[in-house]
Amino acid sequence: MIGNDVIDLVQSRKDSNWQRRGFIPKLFGADEQLLIANSSDPETTLWLLWSMKEAAYKIWNRETKMRKYMPKELVCTISRQSNSNACGRVVCEANTYYTETIFAPDFIHTIAVSVFSHLDYVIEIEKNEIVKDNLGFPYIALAGGKELFSASVSNHGRFEKVVAILRI
Repeated sequence: MIGNDVIDLVQSRKDSNWQRRGFIPKLFGADEQLLIANSSDPETTLWLLWSMKEAAYKIWNRETKMRKYMPKELVCTISRQSNSNACGRVVCEANTYYTETIFAPDFIHTIAVSVFSHLDYVIEIEKNEIVKDNLGFPYIALAGGKELFSASVSNHGRFEKVVAILRI
């Protein structure tokens, strides 16, 4: 399974006052709040964690078929971070999702997968290759629509990212 999230940093600065009182504690657990507070770039760290949660939630939602507002139940850990990317994991209930994030000047893009090795097989695709099932989940249809592979679509501001796991 795959999920992804893109954050337009220019749009997020217009739409979200993340520094207002109560914003961070509403969305992030104590360890995540410490990561943000101790970061040399708290804004980027906040959106990194948020995009990890959103990407992982898309997989959790697809697996459980449940919609639920639960940002603090998605617990993020960052295992490696540089100026250009980050890797981590998100734990939700008994599930672990593995993430890889790209930092660009105007956006942050996170991909989450349910199997770590699948990060090596993620491809970006065109949206016109997507079909949706009866629950609205995106797929790639191959071989006349008989074979379906999960995909993930994310939009924010000026950016749209559509990803899938290459058939393994």
